[in-house]
Amino acid sequence: MIKKFGLLLLTLSLVLAFAAPYTASAQDDTKVFYWISHGSPADPVWTYFLDGAEQWSADTGIEVRTSFHSGDVPSHQEAFRAAIAAGAAGIVTSTPDPGSLNEVIAEAHAAGIPVIIINTEDADSGRDAYVGGDNIEIGRRWAQYLVDNGFVSEGSFVWMPVEVPGATYQALETEGIASVFDPLGIEYEVTDATLDQAEIITRMSDYLTANQDKIDAIIGLGDLVTGSIARVFDQVGVAPGDIPVVGWGNSPETAQEVLDGYVNAAMWQDPQATSYMGLSLALMASSGIPPGFDIIVGTLYEADSAEIYLNIMQGG
Repeated sequence: MIKKFGLLLLTLSLVLAFAAPYTASAQDDTKVFYWISHGSPADPVWTYFLDGAEQWSADTGIEVRTSFHSGDVPSHQEAFRAAIAAGAAGIVTSTPDPGSLNEVIAEAHAAGIPVIIINTEDADSGRDAYVGGDNIEIGRRWAQYLVDNGFVSEGSFVWMPVEVPGATYQALETEGIASVFDPLGIEYEVTDATLDQAEIITRMSDYLTANQDKIDAIIGLGDLVTGSIARVFDQVGVAPGDIPVVGWGNSPETAQEVLDGYVNAAMWQDPQATSYMGLSLALMASSGIPPGFDIIVGTLYEADSAEIYLNIMQGG
């Protein structure tokens, strides 16, 4: 009996001796990715981006650590450096402002960590790849949609409300719009609607009341302004369809406006897919396959397909 017990102990010792190094090696090889957003966790659009990151983690079984920084650049940079210090396998990030992450991206690369930028491009940042929309092209598509459908022509006036005048997204979208409108002699104006929902409705209603007779079409340069069109039209007394509207479509409010005829066409940013593909590129790069390409997303939908995107945004 004692001999059998001794043999059992010897066997267990050998098993543990071989198993211990293997377990440690497996732990060393575990990859953790970081997903860092400049957005706010209260912003509905960014909850869709987060959904994509969480779905990728669930599908792959790989840990993804996420954080939001609400436009706070120092906080965003600090999260970046924390990811580097923790030995991140890869970092997927949005950009608060052009150039704001150049230094930390260089630090990540010095540590052998790939960086994928999502949402808004910063081509001079040194990033490994970009997944997201081309805001210049998106602006061009909105303008071309209005022209192709006969809503505007030479001498027309287009109102373009935005939450943050001068922000990168507004500047790039307006550049694309101008490339279509300027040669055709179509006039346009960007106005400040702010980021406060109640203030947005007040400012848009006031502008529409004062300028309704000269407005031939509207381009909503942000989700909050486009998602407020129905409430503004109802408040001012404009019937759905009386003024053609295009713009962003990443909110249930806008998708419903498309179905109800307040908005003619809206741009879906593919936020879940953006995060999912961004993390996939980061994983690929961490395995030694460099991404030599970017992925451009963006779907312009009308009433015939708005239900699809409404269901996605409502969790269907």
